[in-house]
Amino acid sequence: MRVLVADDSRVMRQIVVRTLRQAGYDWHVREAENGAQALAAVREDEPDVVLSDWNMPEMTGIELLRALRAEGFETPFGFVTSEGSAEMRETADAAGALFLIAKPFTAESFRDVIEPVLA
Repeated sequence: MRVLVADDSRVMRQIVVRTLRQAGYDWHVREAENGAQALAAVREDEPDVVLSDWNMPEMTGIELLRALRAEGFETPFGFVTSEGSAEMRETADAAGALFLIAKPFTAESFRDVIEPVLA
């Protein structure tokens, strides 16, 4: 499996990658610092899964998801973000996100949302 992790915080990208590994996912990981970089990365080589922060400079996570869907990409997409309000979850769902994991998270919470995506 190939995953693209998009977050403007390098530390948070590292935490997401580490948590994926703790959850048992030894995936090939690429990283992007913002939605614009992530969009370019998907266009270049579409990953199996995109994990994105919501709030990023240049292009937010929700803008990234909408751009991908507008271009015809159906890449499984999930948010890993500091906010998890009902409104954000509804917006993410309406745009085509498969899940939203609110920080702080655990290896178990990653497995709980990712396993159905992989099935």
